Amino acid sequence: MADVLIRTQGITKDFGDKVKTRVLHGIDLEIREGEFTAMLGASGSGKSTLLNIIGALDHSTEGEVFIGGTSLNDLDEDGLAMFRNRTMGFIFQSHFLLPQFTVLENVLIPHLIYAGKAKPEVEKRAAELLDMVGLSHRLNSRANAISGGEQQRAAIARSLINQPRMILADEPTGNLDTANTEKVFSVLQTVNRQFKTSFIMVTHNPELAQRSDRYLVMSDGRIVEDKYLNPKCLE
Repeated sequence: MADVLIRTQGITKDFGDKVKTRVLHGIDLEIREGEFTAMLGASGSGKSTLLNIIGALDHSTEGEVFIGGTSLNDLDEDGLAMFRNRTMGFIFQSHFLLPQFTVLENVLIPHLIYAGKAKPEVEKRAAELLDMVGLSHRLNSRANAISGGEQQRAAIARSLINQPRMILADEPTGNLDTANTEKVFSVLQTVNRQFKTSFIMVTHNPELAQRSDRYLVMSDGRIVEDKYLNPKCLE
């Protein structure tokens, strides 16, 4: 059976000072190595909040997140930043590419954050990732000179440059038309299968969720449904 990569234990989240609003209520969750999990739920159900806590972009009010056995509670801010950079990849609804840089340079940015410069073998890996997502012809194009679907595929390549064990994707197809949604989701599935990278994808698209290994449904800060569609991912 595949090992557990991500485990949350009693995660709660409150917002507000004098008047507190609880948006997550004691979330217990396990995600295994190589599992592609979709997370559904209405706006305000707590999906993105939970994703941000798992990704160490936000802190829980109570509870603990373990990634590969490491408790995020045990890391200071610098430690969290380094752990996040080396262990996780992020894809958002907005691609957040830097328009003044080329597509290749954008893909290299997460590596440059900790390494300072890219060795030839890293540049080669970036070019290979762009080829994998169908953008080998766009390496030297400015990020603002390519289409929205191409920008999102470049963001996928960027999320993989540090060879992360997990990818957290928050509405990665939310701004795309049907054709580009299919292209981007196909790339995500290819990455998952080829690299055995674990995925948690927040989406409002039930059709995409049905094509994942597993889907979770959140409502009012709780997981109300948890269904495996591909039990083989547990093996």
